[in-house]
Amino acid sequence: GLVEIDNDRNLYNTYVVASPDGTVHSHRKLHTFVSEHMHSGSEFTVFDSSHDCRLGVLTCYDNNLIENVRLTALLGADIILAPHQTGGCRTHDPNIMGVIDRKLWENRDRDPETIEREFRGDKGRGWLMRWLPSRAHDNGVFYLFSNGVGIDDDEVRTGNAMIIDPFGRILCETWKAGDDMVIAELDPGLRIDNTGQRWTRARRPDLYRPLAEPTGKEVDMRTARFAGKGG
Repeated sequence: GLVEIDNDRNLYNTYVVASPDGTVHSHRKLHTFVSEHMHSGSEFTVFDSSHDCRLGVLTCYDNNLIENVRLTALLGADIILAPHQTGGCRTHDPNIMGVIDRKLWENRDRDPETIEREFRGDKGRGWLMRWLPSRAHDNGVFYLFSNGVGIDDDEVRTGNAMIIDPFGRILCETWKAGDDMVIAELDPGLRIDNTGQRWTRARRPDLYRPLAEPTGKEVDMRTARFAGKGG
């Protein structure tokens, strides 16, 4: 990921995908909140890869909006790349994540079990399990979730990289308190006929027009993210 400056000097949180054949694709985060000086993207990103599949990209908060995931799948994505910087977030709500003691991270080499227990719990993996597998399952796509780990300003990010199949099953994951990589072989046959695809084929688009209509309750992205300090 990087900060992109366009020809009009607008700033974007942009994720770049470089293919083995030299092709480069980029995604501007749709829901940017980190700074009032940054703009949000206005286009979905789905493209053909050199591995005979289509990739989609949704960055961090983009994945929280179920409409974003559904539309990315409808545009033909087989795999969604989901780079994040989350877990261990400060929140007013005890049901949503929570801050991890920085001292646990600083002591990770001497006591990895304690910090990794936090990473596996409701401040990290437990939080993700409430919603992330359903994004893959309900849309019948593979999900490649990556995440920062360690100190991020005054919080500790939890890592928890994982690969999820179109049935919402975790193929591999990590909760290591440090840099790590997850690797899995993806079975393309799982994309042919899965629960999420069958459900999607049963959609009734004529019923969903209100989804694209303002309700009057919409707020700007920074207000949505920081009003409750969580999510």
